[in-house]
Amino acid sequence: MIRVLLADDEAMVRAGVRAILGSDDVIEVVAEAADGQEAVEAAQRHRPDVAVLDIRMPRLDGLAAGAEIRRTVPETAVVMLTTFSEDAYIAKALGDGASGFLLKSGDPRELIAGLKAVADGAAYLSPKIAQRVIAELGAGSGGGRMSRAAAAKEQVDALTPRELEVLSLVGAGLSNAEIARRLFLVEGTVKAYVSAILTRLQVKNRVQAAIVAYEAGLVTH
Repeated sequence: MIRVLLADDEAMVRAGVRAILGSDDVIEVVAEAADGQEAVEAAQRHRPDVAVLDIRMPRLDGLAAGAEIRRTVPETAVVMLTTFSEDAYIAKALGDGASGFLLKSGDPRELIAGLKAVADGAAYLSPKIAQRVIAELGAGSGGGRMSRAAAAKEQVDALTPRELEVLSLVGAGLSNAEIARRLFLVEGTVKAYVSAILTRLQVKNRVQAAIVAYEAGLVTH
């Protein structure tokens, strides 16, 4: 079972997300929270596989709660619930180690698929969110989107052909197990490739690596 903590200050949103997750046989919502502080305490108490956090919550927002959960319960992956109006928050969440981003208004199947991917060790960044994140990062970089694309291409030039293959699949949201099957490798080898890629790109996690893959044009969907 994938054990999930769900945090959102709107009871109706929590009920809707819980109903969607409850429709899947391998996902179990083990705790809920109405604000960020409750979410941190629930994560420390229940130690879920994945914490799904709304970005905007009282007392402690989702960004701060996610960072604290990553610090105190590192085995719990953090997924942020977001809307298209919250692009500016996403770059900060990336830096704090969030493993995925899901749209509140997205397809329920995407919510389930995203949680399963994150629980399996993958990053999850839907194409819609990826495009918005890249646009936001480019707007804040001073040099714009083209300079970020050029920088990303320069970053990936340091990778071997096999590492480029692995990075493109990380960018597409595949887990280590899925990448191993796709490339006919053992999972431990893929894990070693991913670790090397993160080091070479000088990024903290798979989501940041996925952003580089998008910006460098390695992800086609």
